[in-house]
Amino acid sequence: MTTVLFIHGTGVREPGFSALYERFSTGLRELVPSARTSPCYWGGQLGATLGAGGLSVPYSGGRSRGGPVADGDETEAWAELYRDPLAELAPAAAGGGAGEELPPGAPLPVERPRALLAALDGHVDDIATGTGLGGPHLRAAVTELSRTPLLGPAATAVPDDDDLARLLARALVAAALSSALAEDAPVVPDGAARDAAVAALTEHMGARPEGSERGVGALLARPALRLATRHAVRRRRALTEAAHPAAADIMLYLARGEPLRRRLRETVGELEPPVVVVGHSLGGIIALETLIGTPLPQVELLITVGSQGPFLYESGALPALVHPEPLPAHMPDWLNLYDPRDLLAYVGAPLFPGRVTDIEVDNGQPFPASHSAYWTNRAVYRAIAGRLP
Repeated sequence: MTTVLFIHGTGVREPGFSALYERFSTGLRELVPSARTSPCYWGGQLGATLGAGGLSVPYSGGRSRGGPVADGDETEAWAELYRDPLAELAPAAAGGGAGEELPPGAPLPVERPRALLAALDGHVDDIATGTGLGGPHLRAAVTELSRTPLLGPAATAVPDDDDLARLLARALVAAALSSALAEDAPVVPDGAARDAAVAALTEHMGARPEGSERGVGALLARPALRLATRHAVRRRRALTEAAHPAAADIMLYLARGEPLRRRLRETVGELEPPVVVVGHSLGGIIALETLIGTPLPQVELLITVGSQGPFLYESGALPALVHPEPLPAHMPDWLNLYDPRDLLAYVGAPLFPGRVTDIEVDNGQPFPASHSAYWTNRAVYRAIAGRLP
């Protein structure tokens, strides 16, 4: 029986690793029930730490901005929402104004969206569990959104409860995922799971779920929402803030990587062959260099996911192998999975013809969420399952 060894990437520490490893094991066993998995956790003992408690980190209150959000690109619209979960609600509210004078005893406009949010009571944890969102993050998002002063003006501008519920649902999901990304969550729902969360929230708020997966594009017939979209897509993304966390792990590995390679060699030596090594991000670099430097005949396949290994090799920055040196003959087969929106993922087949197989997957998320969303993407597990010896 094949043993699948999972080695994580940058920034992963406990309890995040246990959750990540459980997600990986569960996803693989859904397709291969007999799969035997094993962890290789290095972040706790061998990961980078700030020895002086962060004295080297300067305070910066500014934000760097990148290129414009492309109109009509749903993934880019979510990138804007992750930066500002109110990016669609705020322009809609701006179009609402003060509204007409209310007759005595009439409900305030703010009561409509608050009633929609109140309908989520008792359902938040189930929705979070079913779609991969963090329950605490989603609960906090509901609480925070119910307090924003934008609710009243937005309700005035968007009289249809279905449309308003979809705006609220997208803001909630964006806020929950933004919190998860800020905490360097090792697993982020892919685009399909994210859209399922929007649909579930919308449905529990009493609205029709149809069209929710199309996001803003499904609502453009509404003048207020057309205004919201126009404002949202004109804002620029904070691309320079999109670097994935724990870059220090990479720098530490490149400077002093032998302890991590030794950990992997020792772990492989304890496993029953045949062994398949699956490495995410820096984990893939560790696995690649280990297998380049040491023949491990029990390893029959290397699988890298979201890996920078090919880029480091081509750049002359991979210590174990310098371009244009070929892969050694003892290297096992190499399968490389990448999402083209993951700016930390590279392809290896053009550099090593006949030695690497690249498979493109679509996590349905903008960067940097795309770099952590592989493990809720069923296509990733199908690719892995299809190559297990």
